Amino acid sequence: QVQLQESGPGLVKPSQTLSLTCTVSGGSITTSDSRWSWIRQPPGKGLEWMGVITYDGSTSYSPSLKSRTSISRDTSKNQFSLQLSSVTPEDTAIYYCARRGTYGSTWYFDYWGQGTQVTASS
Repeated sequence: QVQLQESGPGLVKPSQTLSLTCTVSGGSITTSDSRWSWIRQPPGKGLEWMGVITYDGSTSYSPSLKSRTSISRDTSKNQFSLQLSSVTPEDTAIYYCARRGTYGSTWYFDYWGQGTQVTASS
């Protein structure tokens, strides 16, 4: 059973960089064809996909966040991380890490972390 756990500060000051880490257990982030995403949900809004890092280290980002987002990984710790720079109060959200699983010709986010609340405020 794959499990994901987010960790990081719950409060970030505006203009600073938000940094979160997702620790994965029960599976490897280097398993062939696996993809590991960050997703967030601002208060009162829907889920927003932020970006992904694949099993071979390739990354892709949401166009609306690309200029401020970076996703990296530490394979020795089986972790992947999110950095979001120049945060504003609009970045206040619950942040989730999730695995995108492929099932035949379809895919979906099959494993999620519990989510971590991040508030951008002075």
